[in-house]
Amino acid sequence: MSQTNTKDLTTLPVGRLGLIPLISCKDLGEKVNDWLIQWRKERSHDELGSFAFEGYQRDSYLLPVQTARFGSGEAKCTILESVRGDDIYIMVDVCNYSITYNIGPFTNLMSPDDHFQDLKRVIGAVSGKARRINVIMPYLYESRQNIRNGRESLDCATALQELVSMGVENIITFDAHDARVQNATPMHGFETIQPSYQFIKALLNHEDGLHIDNDHFMIISPDEGSMNRAIYLANILGVDMGMYYKRLDYSKRVNGRHPIAAYEFLGPNLKGKDMILIDDMISSGDTVLKISSLLKERGAGRIYICSTFGLFTDGLEKFDKAHKDGVFDKLLTTNLIYQSPELLAKDYYITCDMSKYIALIIDTLNHDQSISQLLNPVDRINRCVTNYMSRYIK
Repeated sequence: MSQTNTKDLTTLPVGRLGLIPLISCKDLGEKVNDWLIQWRKERSHDELGSFAFEGYQRDSYLLPVQTARFGSGEAKCTILESVRGDDIYIMVDVCNYSITYNIGPFTNLMSPDDHFQDLKRVIGAVSGKARRINVIMPYLYESRQNIRNGRESLDCATALQELVSMGVENIITFDAHDARVQNATPMHGFETIQPSYQFIKALLNHEDGLHIDNDHFMIISPDEGSMNRAIYLANILGVDMGMYYKRLDYSKRVNGRHPIAAYEFLGPNLKGKDMILIDDMISSGDTVLKISSLLKERGAGRIYICSTFGLFTDGLEKFDKAHKDGVFDKLLTTNLIYQSPELLAKDYYITCDMSKYIALIIDTLNHDQSISQLLNPVDRINRCVTNYMSRYIK
């Protein structure tokens, strides 16, 4: 995909572009920065030399920041460069559990709460100086606590309101657990983006001999919550979709919940078909591995598990065993959140790089142009599949 051909980016930018990836998002932020440097150095038009485009072409768009910690565990943020008039994009990965800080003689792992507090510290440091503040939070903080049942907190909505009250104009996230949480801040920008194209592109780049048609391929949703994702992808590819739902035993409770009586499949005959099993996140992995085993029992061909966020809260041993037992063939997740070296070393793992996509979104928003075309990847997916079919399927 040629970035320069997708948009006419000759309009005045909102302000000088500034990119602040927190330490939790350092690697992804540096990749995004590299794309922006490359594109803007290649771009040329008559007005680039005018004062209105001052700072448009730079050696780096990364702004130096420090989030220092005191011995008590408290912290502060210091911006080491002027941001007056800048269009600032702050990137944070609230799921990065690999970062530590000290409290006296003890070492703490940074939790999502710690990362969110650091995000607010950066916003506080640039507020009142930057022209516009945008937050790119791939995994939406507290997104699993997005609805209220009874007397409980509504954490995701509260966090969004807190950000906009601090001056954030746009919040960009990926595959939000429930996009309706944006109703908490209806007067501000909120985008939840699906990585559908990146999944298809990565899969087709790594696998040969797939027949992407209704006779050989399917999309599967592991539960009701991911049904819309599966329907969307199935419609683009022109293939059938199926789903599982959990039939609960309402006659009893175990640990406060109704136990699962059975997993029921809804869909056409899948025997012999290759398939994508798609979900927004893998937490422990129990659900997707259970569904994969049930699909294999029904005669499924190759199974590719695709999930935007791979948390792997119980480790990777169960995935190693499941792959060895033939339960699934490949596992695909994005680099939107922290990926452990152990995960990247697995022969069954395929990473989906999102840096170019994020750079496209930032570059377009900096010119205050619509990103609707970027959010709808139908043409790109169809082109990718067509090229693959003509290359491998005779």
